[in-house]
This record gives sequence, C-alpha cells and structure tokens, in this order.
Amino acid sequence: QVQLMESGGGLVQAGGSLRLSCTTSGLTFDDYAMGWFRQAPGKEREGVSCISWTGVSTYYTASVKGRFTISRDSAKNTVYLEMRNLKPEDTALYYCAASSTDPTPCRPGPIETVNYWGQGTQVTVSS
Repeated sequence: QVQLMESGGGLVQAGGSLRLSCTTSGLTFDDYAMGWFRQAPGKEREGVSCISWTGVSTYYTASVKGRFTISRDSAKNTVYLEMRNLKPEDTALYYCAASSTDPTPCRPGPIETVNYWGQGTQVTVSS
C-alpha cells in the first residue's frame, strides 16, 4: 500500500519559516518525481514546487520563487519543502504528490500526472 505522509505544518508569523516533510512508503522512491501542491479555502489547488526523479530538475510557482526550496533524500524516501519569509497568502493545506511519468508534476498542464497524493498538512501564516 502506497502512503505519502506529510508533516511539518503549523502556525507561524509572517516572515517566519517552516520545513515540510513527506515520507513515502510502498513505492520505489527513486522512480517517482515528487511535488508539493496547496489549496487555500475557496481557491483551486495550486502546484507549488516539484522535483524530478534525480533531483536535477525543479519547478517553483512564481509566487514562491526565492523563498521556497524543494529537495529530496533517497536514503530516507522523503521530499522536503523549506519555506522561508512566509506570507499570509501562503496559508493553505499543503499536499505531497508523486508521479511516475512527469518529471515536474506540479507544473500546470492539461492532464494531471499525479499517481499518489498525501493527506495534507496545514500551514497557517498570521500577519
């Protein structure tokens, strides 16, 4: 059974930092590109950042460039999202995702390429 387990969310003041983690089980981690999505109340789900199988290719949505960093650790089957200088507009439920076919699954496109989703971790940024 494939599981993606997110952790690291919480409440933080604007300007603060958080590190999200997503630990996977039941899949061969190196065979999957990994991504982070988020969804705020009343808004559509948004691809935030993703990283290819080898980690060579990364993608960041414009609003987080320079503030967020994605990385992966094959030894721990875990993908991380380091978030700095957080803003109230970053408040959302953050989901981890895995794709076996798309090196950057969080990049907007006509077809969803995610094979597996996590349950999400809440990030709340107060002003």
